[in-house]
Amino acid sequence: MIARGTWSFCTDRPLVVSFELTHSCTADCQHCDKGGIKPEPAGLLRASDYRRLRMELKPMVVQLSGGEPLLRKDLEAIVRAMKEPSGLPYTILVTNGRLFTEEKYLALRKLGVNQFSISLDFPDERHDAFRRSPGLYAHLAELVPTLARHGYDDVALNTAVTRENLPALLEIYKRSSEWGVNISYSAYTPLRTGSMDHYISSVEDLDLLRCTLDELLALKARNGRIANSPWTLSGIHEFFLKGTVPGCKAGRRFMVVTPTGGLRACSMFEQTYSSPKEILEKWVPANTCGGCYVSIRSYLDASYWTLLKDNVASRVFARNGHANPC
Repeated sequence: MIARGTWSFCTDRPLVVSFELTHSCTADCQHCDKGGIKPEPAGLLRASDYRRLRMELKPMVVQLSGGEPLLRKDLEAIVRAMKEPSGLPYTILVTNGRLFTEEKYLALRKLGVNQFSISLDFPDERHDAFRRSPGLYAHLAELVPTLARHGYDDVALNTAVTRENLPALLEIYKRSSEWGVNISYSAYTPLRTGSMDHYISSVEDLDLLRCTLDELLALKARNGRIANSPWTLSGIHEFFLKGTVPGCKAGRRFMVVTPTGGLRACSMFEQTYSSPKEILEKWVPANTCGGCYVSIRSYLDASYWTLLKDNVASRVFARNGHANPC
């Protein structure tokens, strides 16, 4: 991974490519623009297309996302197409968990999925209301500990920090510990929905966020179960405080492939390009956006040496039984 990442860094290739396998979803989350089941578009990519794109883009890390990627009936074929004989790219499946089962987990990890990222917005049934998906929390409360008991340590929860779940962030961390899995935090952005309802802006909420992040940083230092580096975790407060984080590396460090094969610098914008070169020439020089601090960006805005240090640290955690995502 370090060798591939260094090569990508030096040649302006994306370190991470997020493949949106579908824009349909079993949930209809309040903080997302991709809710509900939608007809699949003409020209939907198939496994052979994903193999070709993987060979062309040569990413260090691949995200299989959506919508809900488990809606794809050919998901196993797509995973096979994504993997090189070397085991690269490091492959992350991002899911809300509604369609996830123990059997699917075992089958997909055998095919080469390295990490399973499951969204959790609240530590109880409030999660169902926020995702407009009744019974989802109960399903996760049974499923996640079952997966963790296999001992592969490749399941992580992902929590998008919003005004609503701010008071529950420590409780969500506690739930991840009880379930025996890692957790990663990212920041809500209004770029998807155009709504500031979930944004953290009041003085009182910002103070609570700062104190909560300090507690999470202390917990990370003690047990390593929080996947965010201190650099990225601290940046969440800065994003909400200033309303922007400059220096976005979209199109250079990471990019997105739509379900029909369009290339985008960022999932928040609909401009589609024909090649990474076109993104570098047209998007990157004009990009002044600082309107998000979601995981795919916050992990990759760091300098090369910070990324290298985090990657080496993740190898150490993995050897000690505490795996960290890239």
